[in-house]
Order: sequence, then C-alpha cells, then structure tokens
Amino acid sequence: MASLNVGNLGEYLREQRRNAQLSLRQLADAAGVSNPYLSQIERGLRKPSAEVLQQVAKALRISAETLYVRAGILDAERDRDEVETRAVILADPSLTERQKQVLLQIYESFRKENGFGDSAAGEVTETAAELQEEGDSSTSKGGTSAGRRDRGGSDSDPRQTAG
Repeated sequence: MASLNVGNLGEYLREQRRNAQLSLRQLADAAGVSNPYLSQIERGLRKPSAEVLQQVAKALRISAETLYVRAGILDAERDRDEVETRAVILADPSLTERQKQVLLQIYESFRKENGFGDSAAGEVTETAAELQEEGDSSTSKGGTSAGRRDRGGSDSDPRQTAG
C-alpha cells in the first residue's frame, strides 16, 4: 500500500508514544482505536480523521492541534503561531487542566476580538467557556458581595440592617 503523505505524522506519533513510554497496544487502548489501525497510522499507511487524532492526542497528553497540522488538517503556516501558543499552554506542568482550558478560552476570545478565526479549537473553547462562566460568578461578580456574606452578613440590603 502506498504512503498517503502522512509519514511525518506517523513518525511524530511513534516518537510521542515512545516518549510517553507506551506500547502500541497501550496507546491504542487509551485512544479507543484498534492496535492494527494505530500501527498503520504510525507507518504512514492510513490518514486518521480529526476525531481519531483528538483521541490519540488526549491519550498522549499532547496538543491535538499539533497533530492536525502534521496531518494536513490545519494550514501549518497560517495557524503555526496559534498552534504553538496552544501547545505551550497545554504542556505547562504548573497549570491545572481547568486553568489550561480557561486560559485557552481567553486566548481564543482575544483572537476572535482581533478578527482571527476560531480554527480547530471549538470543543476546547466550549468547555473552557463553561468553566469561565463558573469562574466569573465566583470572582468578578461575587468578589465583594461574597466577601460581605463571608463576614456573617446576610443577603438583605445593608441599609435596612444598619438603621
């Protein structure tokens, strides 16, 4: 079978799998794909869908966007800066998964505000938006009122209790 010009992707996946110290079978199980199919991807014989790449990226704990670029799903030149930025955020061991997702959502919102599209970050952005909404209610809006409640006050109007 002829290579489908995804050898670069396959080589990269094999390298990432070995860095993660996973066998082909372990990665296939973690990603929810068959062992033979993953082997064919690594050898450049199959071109996986974006969904399969996302599953593999999640199992390897690497950026799905990086795999999309290597597979030719995203334009490497146009999206390189965005992909690199996302990869750095996702690779930062000092951030929790929730912090990474919120940071990616904020980054994406700035890109949209400045007229840049929302590339392949749809699911990440939706998840992060939900997390940010939760965070907004406890930080920006609730900062001072929550502080008052924490000091033993009630939710009633302070003018009524002060008189």
